[in-house]
Amino acid sequence: MEAIHYSIAEIKLLERMTYSSRILSMEGHDDFNQGQVSARMPGRKSFFIKRAIIGFNEAVPEDMIPASVDCNEPLHPEHPPEIFLHQGIYEARHDVAAIIHSHAPYSLVFGATDLDIKPLSHDGAYFQGRISRFTDTSQTILNIDAGRAVAKALKNNQALFLQNHGALVVGKSIREATILALLLERACKLQLMAEALQRPYSVSSNEDVEGKKGFIYDDTAIKTYWDYSVRKINQLNLNNWKPLTDDADY
Repeated sequence: MEAIHYSIAEIKLLERMTYSSRILSMEGHDDFNQGQVSARMPGRKSFFIKRAIIGFNEAVPEDMIPASVDCNEPLHPEHPPEIFLHQGIYEARHDVAAIIHSHAPYSLVFGATDLDIKPLSHDGAYFQGRISRFTDTSQTILNIDAGRAVAKALKNNQALFLQNHGALVVGKSIREATILALLLERACKLQLMAEALQRPYSVSSNEDVEGKKGFIYDDTAIKTYWDYSVRKINQLNLNNWKPLTDDADY
């Protein structure tokens, strides 16, 4: 990466996006080179997005390329085809600073059902009442009208099932969006396992759900889960690039 082209804050963001990609791969979100991670600096009308063709497992900071929220701006030849999904959400949601879209298997299967996420697990408790469905099409999101339709279906929620097409998660930081993507996949897996038993199963009470949202998944907890995931990447030697910044807080 040519460091002179970016501020230290931008370099840090690109490096966190790289960790995000590697974490998603480690946790089973790979689908060849499909799926995207994107993020933007506060107040910006531009964002960075993982380039097309590159998979989550092999992404490096140089693979995070700039893009405009404005759909009238020219596209880069290496922008992923579904850049319109990201543009539509960033355009509609000024609170969103990062977007994860993947074809993680349990989220994809869950999204193809009419099931609602239940607070069977801690993960499910977080998403109860915070997830939408997009059912207009199962096609790739290839134009801004479709991207805006996805944003409309997302509403003010933090996650959305794209029917027969995986899921997306948004966050106020790349750290938050990444961890929530992991939690959603785990919530879907556990609930599908319970449903397969064809037996009644218990779920958390509304009081317990609110307590979990306020403690297990508060900002401090999310950061600790992110830090753990970064350490795991490094311990497993899944990080074959060297951060340019000295600050070890990723």
